[in-house]
Amino acid sequence: MLAGAMVLTGCGAGASPSSSPSASAVSQADIDKAMQTPTTLTFWSWTPKMQDEVDLFEKKYPAIKVNLQNVGQGAPHYAKIRTALKAGQGAPDVVQMEYQETSSFALTDSLLDLAPYGAGDLKGDYVPWVWNQVDQGGKVYGIPQDSGPMGNLYRTDLFAKSGITNAPATWDEYAKDAQAVKSSTGAYMSNLAPNDPGQLMGLFWQAGLKPFGYDGNKTVTVNVASPQAKNVAAYWQKLIQGGLVSVDPDFTDQWYQGLANGKYAGWLTAAWGPVFLQGTAASTAGKWNAAQLPQQNAGEQKAGNWGGSADAVLKTTKNPIAAYELAKFINNDATSTNQLATKQFLFPTDTTVLKDPSFVDQKSDFYGGQQVNKLFAGISNNVDTTFQWLPYMDYAYSSFNDTVGKAIADKSDISASLDAWQKELKDYGTQQGFTVQ
Repeated sequence: MLAGAMVLTGCGAGASPSSSPSASAVSQADIDKAMQTPTTLTFWSWTPKMQDEVDLFEKKYPAIKVNLQNVGQGAPHYAKIRTALKAGQGAPDVVQMEYQETSSFALTDSLLDLAPYGAGDLKGDYVPWVWNQVDQGGKVYGIPQDSGPMGNLYRTDLFAKSGITNAPATWDEYAKDAQAVKSSTGAYMSNLAPNDPGQLMGLFWQAGLKPFGYDGNKTVTVNVASPQAKNVAAYWQKLIQGGLVSVDPDFTDQWYQGLANGKYAGWLTAAWGPVFLQGTAASTAGKWNAAQLPQQNAGEQKAGNWGGSADAVLKTTKNPIAAYELAKFINNDATSTNQLATKQFLFPTDTTVLKDPSFVDQKSDFYGGQQVNKLFAGISNNVDTTFQWLPYMDYAYSSFNDTVGKAIADKSDISASLDAWQKELKDYGTQQGFTVQ
């Protein structure tokens, strides 16, 4: 899933970099002038076929040319952004940025507040919890592009062989069904990846946990070892040690094969998972179905999120208006957002697309004719709006792999590993000058 890195140079052409956004709104006259002035923007994005959306933008604004570049995904992408910012040259105008990374770049004053350019007026166009991921105290640090509300993809054939007719409605039922699946088919109910903190964070999110907090200044909250977190850990510990859930690293050859050959009877994943699975396990078409995550209590509809990103504008851009208009167009223009959802298969954040019959009413043969998009659109409405991140999530996720991830992989004490992770995050935050609560 990671694209090869390439050496990049260049940024937008024009006058001197913007130092700070104006306190007053940018006028329509300023916007019209900027969008008619010959300009070149550089846009870093890892999304495949993003050029299709760029082409739409350039058709509408022929004076603006966009140099689209893929410098990698995940840590390599962010490392290159930081390197360019530190060097004072080579930084792009617009960058794709995962929600959990936004605070760290806002903390270093690297992101342009898009509110004075009109971004605040877009709030009602997006799912509330998603908007809260880019809005920090009224400052808007990106235009939401996609999200990952979580659900349960499961093998109907393996469930049927185990005497299970419906997806488990509660986590208690999930554990009971996991035993039945193992006894009848030998398959694992699912896989808890030790190398992917996003999955466990999504499950924490659904459980109502608040492992992180940030006041936007110098105070952070670290609460990854709370009693509630340890309850979630104990649940998965029991399933893992009982041989009912595997602990394979995800997005590896072994994991891909497991999805295709029936090693796993299900995958607790995000809304981007259904399309991904179709390409990974094509031979299993018609054997899958989708449901919401099991709930703590029957009848609840609580959801978590795994993944998602926005398009942000770096403060070093020489063309802030054009850069903002690019980020806005890609993620707010009706044609572009529909194309992102139906051709790029990014799960939408725009409420119009989430209600569009051309998207939600699609029936998938891979999932037995189920309207999977409609299911996940409904799940997205149930994601907790108040979940926050630390302004040092890159370190937090690296530390996760060395503590909690290692415990999962070793099938050892996950609860103790949460204590170790808590200490590392607290110590690091203190070392960086934060007040850690």
